[in-house]
Amino acid sequence: MSKVLYVIVCAAGAAAEVGELVAPAQEAGWVVQIVATPSALGFIDVPALEELTGRPVRSRYRRPTEPKPPRPDAIIVAPATFNTINKFAQGIADTYALGLLAEAPGLGIPVVVLPFVNSALAGRIPFRRSVDVLRAEGVHVLLEPHAPGSGPGGHPWRLALATLGAP
Repeated sequence: MSKVLYVIVCAAGAAAEVGELVAPAQEAGWVVQIVATPSALGFIDVPALEELTGRPVRSRYRRPTEPKPPRPDAIIVAPATFNTINKFAQGIADTYALGLLAEAPGLGIPVVVLPFVNSALAGRIPFRRSVDVLRAEGVHVLLEPHAPGSGPGGHPWRLALATLGAP
């Protein structure tokens, strides 16, 4: 049976390129489920990602009458925003994506976070504290800040997958 990888996508410039993570993950044997933060829905091509994964993009909690999705075997948060990383570290679960993340370390689900933050944000004390908190809980945070004002391109998608390892 294939293992399930949740890819949590946040509202960052690199979000439009998340398909560059999906295809190699599938080639490595993962069944990929895209979970988008509500703000990320405007950054991604939902129909294209649904076609690529064969699964609906999720962005909200399921209704009681809807089938329960499979629990992830691993989670990659990419691109992860300043806001999502800080909320994750503080245990704030005000969206479906953050609810999944809040529970994952306690369930022993491996989590890799690939931030898309600039050096000005990455240098802030609250952010550095959040990264330290997540790492202390065993979350892999692959911090490679970009210059303020620079856009997407060259986001290290495969690094997140390599950090996670094979299913």
